[in-house]
Amino acid sequence: MKPAVVYRYSVLILSSLVMIYPVLWLVGNALKSNEDIPKMQLFPSELHWSNFTEGWTAIPGFSFAHFFYNSFFIAALSVIGTLLSSALVAYGFARLRFPLQNMWFGILMMTLMLPAQVTLVPQYILFKSFDWVGTTLPLIVPHFLAVSPFFVFLIVQFIRGIPKELDESAKIDGCSTIGIAFKIVLPLCTPAFITTAIFSFIWTWDDFLGQMIYLTDTAKFTVPLALRLFLDNTSAVTWGPMYAMALLSVIPCFVIFLIAQKYFVEGIATTGIKG
Repeated sequence: MKPAVVYRYSVLILSSLVMIYPVLWLVGNALKSNEDIPKMQLFPSELHWSNFTEGWTAIPGFSFAHFFYNSFFIAALSVIGTLLSSALVAYGFARLRFPLQNMWFGILMMTLMLPAQVTLVPQYILFKSFDWVGTTLPLIVPHFLAVSPFFVFLIVQFIRGIPKELDESAKIDGCSTIGIAFKIVLPLCTPAFITTAIFSFIWTWDDFLGQMIYLTDTAKFTVPLALRLFLDNTSAVTWGPMYAMALLSVIPCFVIFLIAQKYFVEGIATTGIKG
């Protein structure tokens, strides 16, 4: 085997070990007792499967299935809203022509550099005036308004890689602008849509700050907020059950990525191609 190949595979293996170590650490802690967790060992000396059953019912009055349902509900609606709104806005920027188009697209791209913390207070004041604080509406409704410029940019770049000759052929056949969008262009954007859906789901699922600010009722808590409930008023933590539930909380993200990774890679790889 050539030295270059050995070096390449060695770097890849070492990088993989570094990346997978946090997962192994999480799995190990999920099966340890509270006494073993502070010890400097990756895997437990004795497996405590009871951490999963204890963690599942650790929150008084609720099982973790309730919090998983809340997270799935918010994440699913957020993905749907992101796909619908981002696709329409992206098609407008990529295929239509309107006054000050480049300026508006430039402003959209500038918001990519705007930290979320800057808009946090104005958004809270706005949603407070709508009487939405304490509900899931602030976490869902904005996604139907294309609030993420990253997804718009992603789909715009993908649409620009689709030959415009397809649009012209459809026009000759009498297809309208709406027909071209929904029958020709957008169906070809499946890889970009799947990439958008994966990112949107993971970011919504892992969103702790927004959910902590707007959700005040335990019955509406999501998985990240439920994990925080393991920390009681005396700062005593049942570490084993908490890690067990944290391990379960990352499984949906892993499963979705593994199922759609083919389209995910294709969507990222072809995003920068322009027609």
